Amino acid sequence: MTDFVSVATTDELDDGEGTVVETNGHTIALFRVEGDFYAIGNECTHEGGPLGEGDLDGTTVTCPWHGARFDVTSGKVLEPPADDSEPEYEVHIDGDTVRVGV
Repeated sequence: MTDFVSVATTDELDDGEGTVVETNGHTIALFRVEGDFYAIGNECTHEGGPLGEGDLDGTTVTCPWHGARFDVTSGKVLEPPADDSEPEYEVHIDGDTVRVGV
């Protein structure tokens, strides 16, 4: 069973922004795209760069360390140097609270 944990409020992120949240031993990159929230693993699968601090273009985040690109809606790697996708976390909005399944 998935536990949903409160990680932010909906007004903490503007569209096109990302942030890093930590909960239950997970470091998660949380993004807001066109009003929707997405959560993937924060540590780039190439060398651990912080994806929540990367540049977001639509639904694509670019790792700030070496430029690997990931789809924030699925965690899928889109461009090297990373070879492996990121874990994807389910997101629920409860009123103005953003909850992530861990």
